[in-house]
Amino acid sequence: MSRDDSTSFIIVRRCEQLDLTDDRRRRRSIGSGAWSRVSAGSYARTAEWRALRPIEQHRVRVAEALRRIQPGAVVSHLAAAAHHDIDVLGTWPESVDVTVDHASGGRSTGAIRRHATGLAGVQREPLGEHEVTTPAQTALDLARTLPFVAAVTAVDQAIWTGRPGGPLTTLAEIIGLLDAGRPRRGDAKARRVFGFTNPESSNVRESQNFVVVVSLGFPRPLVQYPRVLRSGRLAIADLYFEEQDHWCEIDGRGKYLSPKFGAERDPAQIVIDEKNRENEIRREVRGFSRWEATDADRPRDIYDILTQDGLRSSKPRP
Repeated sequence: MSRDDSTSFIIVRRCEQLDLTDDRRRRRSIGSGAWSRVSAGSYARTAEWRALRPIEQHRVRVAEALRRIQPGAVVSHLAAAAHHDIDVLGTWPESVDVTVDHASGGRSTGAIRRHATGLAGVQREPLGEHEVTTPAQTALDLARTLPFVAAVTAVDQAIWTGRPGGPLTTLAEIIGLLDAGRPRRGDAKARRVFGFTNPESSNVRESQNFVVVVSLGFPRPLVQYPRVLRSGRLAIADLYFEEQDHWCEIDGRGKYLSPKFGAERDPAQIVIDEKNRENEIRREVRGFSRWEATDADRPRDIYDILTQDGLRSSKPRP
């Protein structure tokens, strides 16, 4: 039984069990739902495991996988993203990504996903007995391999200027790696991804909504646009169409449910305050739209909201 330093919860590993009694107790605990499988042979208390964000869970899986493989592995792609705290839209895998030389090859297993793309020119840094691709290299790898929207969210997270401590890398650095390396599969898609990135996007849903709005044929909006209202209040638009003076609010449920936003206010007061803020903004702009962040999973809904609120698209309704 060991305590994970990065997450401060206890992990039980089968290899550390002392006798059959411990093993039977472990199986009963898993069967009852008290403990959850983290990776092959590793378990954590279910309540503590579920309290972690998906990216944090993957970070633990990476650490557990690295305990079982030979020193010198190069952690990459989504495994490196979790290590660097580069969030990505979508589900995190249970397997851990590593990049290997062409010659070494090797087959992927349930726990390890090997990318035999070669290590020449791959930018990396130490990670204990192993190595991990740098934030710039990780962002480039994900831009090449992830589905388009998810790739944009990953690069945005890497270059996000509002990150505590500053951005992990810059778009110029990522493009520099692409230009300096030999051509690889996915390069053309990566360059398209870079055309949609925005260092102001603070989370993956914001990045997703930006891509969806532009792909639907609407003008390219500003992200996290600040404006001082007549009352002196500072308001920030999630998306703002400058020429049309059209303001967009993209709501996550956390605004109304998270203690972070309402520690001193009950839910009713939060809704009232938000409505008063919206009314103040509406009096100062020509157009205003509001939708939920997850509406980006249904682009037609966003198209309908924006067109009904007076914004014109260059494309027909999807």
